[in-house]
Amino acid sequence: MVGGGPAGLMAAETLATLGRRVDLYDAMPSVGRKFLLAGKGGLNLTHSEDLEPFVARYGAAREVLEPWLREFGPAQLRDWAHGLGIETFVGSSGRVFPTEMKAAPLLRRWLQRLRGLGVRLHPRHRLLGVTAGGSAPVLRFGTPGGELQVRADAALLALGGASWPQLGSDGTWVPMLRQQGIGIAPLRAANCGFDVAHRDATQGFVAGWSEWFRERFAGAPLKGVRLHWREPGGQPSQQLGEFVCTATGVEGSLVYAASAGIRDSIAAHGSAEVTLDLLPQRDAAAVLQAASHPRGSRSLSTHLQSRFGLDPLRRALLHECLARAELEEPARLAAALKALPLRLVAARPVAEAISTAGGVQFAALDPQLRLLALPRVACAGEMLDWEAPTGGYLLTACFATGIVAARGLDARLREAESCRAG
Repeated sequence: MVGGGPAGLMAAETLATLGRRVDLYDAMPSVGRKFLLAGKGGLNLTHSEDLEPFVARYGAAREVLEPWLREFGPAQLRDWAHGLGIETFVGSSGRVFPTEMKAAPLLRRWLQRLRGLGVRLHPRHRLLGVTAGGSAPVLRFGTPGGELQVRADAALLALGGASWPQLGSDGTWVPMLRQQGIGIAPLRAANCGFDVAHRDATQGFVAGWSEWFRERFAGAPLKGVRLHWREPGGQPSQQLGEFVCTATGVEGSLVYAASAGIRDSIAAHGSAEVTLDLLPQRDAAAVLQAASHPRGSRSLSTHLQSRFGLDPLRRALLHECLARAELEEPARLAAALKALPLRLVAARPVAEAISTAGGVQFAALDPQLRLLALPRVACAGEMLDWEAPTGGYLLTACFATGIVAARGLDARLREAESCRAG
């Protein structure tokens, strides 16, 4: 077992429960580091929505993941947590959290269970290579004491993606597996922020916010807006929520929800345009009526504040995204308040992303997540070629794939044991 994140730990528990002796190796000094950091502000275990919309969140990977999520989905994950003595609750957004909110109590109890099952943890063991080694895989590790070679009956890789590399998931396994002829989709940022382009009066669209905007609003949250975008398949989507204006663009939960479609549009066209409804509580007719009211000697800023209650950030965004002439025309102003075009030009680096898209292609795996090129090696978790939005979907699928891969390896070992016995 290589990788001490949620998928690897769940796989270790599954195999140990099936009676297998499990050694778990991890590159970091302790396991579950990304899990702990993700839960620092409140561990979002899963989501409480009905299973049909839940599985739809996985987009192109739904067909592959759905059978596993129906077997181990939100309800089963909550039952599993309750079995550790961790009570859960459903928040106002439908997201499921431990009552204590934090990840540390859950991880401590989980590790106690694993040790009770006989799982042995080996920290500071960085995987350097894996080969078939005949019928049994051979794993090479870099350790504080030098290189170590381990011949295993079977191996399960749960090495994560390439986001937050300081916590252990750095994507260094990609060339390692490609050398074995294993198909891997390029790792890309998922649930990520984006850089913007603002409208300059003389140069047209210019990368980044204006210096004036950046100095005043970098780090400022924009709440209660509705974002409209197109999903990777082209279908329109929208969501109410909030995000943060960064020094270079935008990030936060609302942006993450749209990130797959935005990222793919940028890759195809060089940029992506989304629109912001700055006044989702007011209908278009009422906004147009207010915009058409004569402002007399009042400044545009005062007019926007008095007629629409726009805060400074909303007013600044109008100036960043529209030409002055457009703001002076009531119909154009009203249209912008309900659908402000925001041009996004680049995803932030994958190392900054919440999660990773791409990874080991399902075509390189059998239905039980065992590598076709390395029959006694399975893969699980974020290193597989799927993605999902934040909200508990990532963690749930990591758990589910860890269970599937573990059962697949156990079945393969039982086949070999049966052959030897026969």
